Amino acid sequence: MTTSPDPAPTAGEQRDDLRVVVQRGLYFDELEEGVVYAHRPGRTATETDNVLFTTLTMNTQALHLDAAWSGSQPFGQRLVNSMFTLSTMVGQSVAQLTQGTIVAQLGLTDVVFPHPMFHGDTLYTETVVTEKRLSSSRPGQGIVTMELTGRNQDGTVVGRAKRSCLMWLREAHRVDA
Repeated sequence: MTTSPDPAPTAGEQRDDLRVVVQRGLYFDELEEGVVYAHRPGRTATETDNVLFTTLTMNTQALHLDAAWSGSQPFGQRLVNSMFTLSTMVGQSVAQLTQGTIVAQLGLTDVVFPHPMFHGDTLYTETVVTEKRLSSSRPGQGIVTMELTGRNQDGTVVGRAKRSCLMWLREAHRVDA
């Protein structure tokens, strides 16, 4: 006979005489303007990552898929899909900043890729909160603007983007999961 597992614990719950701590991002009121949030670990982009992401998104750009053709282009090799770079930059920030504390992503602007990523490069991302304000139409929530910067293992900037999110205020959310 099988038994179903216990439901996921909630923050602060006692289980077998142990206090449970659930990982989450930061609430609106915990985010600080001008602070650099460094997201670790880094993420090394492999050839498999690039080919899978590129084909899953139906992006047939030869710069990502055709090694022979890309070899004759200015960078002399295939480039990691810039949308993979952007997605990974946002993804690296989730656990530290928005896991369980975001209501919605409102937008991405000013996206630039000043230097390409190549297979084998490792992406490190950091986020700076540049602005935050309480929502005028959604009580208990606030709008946060962040600037994400992605750098490769040499410190070269490979991506930047501004991200706006609607975030919960801690007291309004009442759920720490």
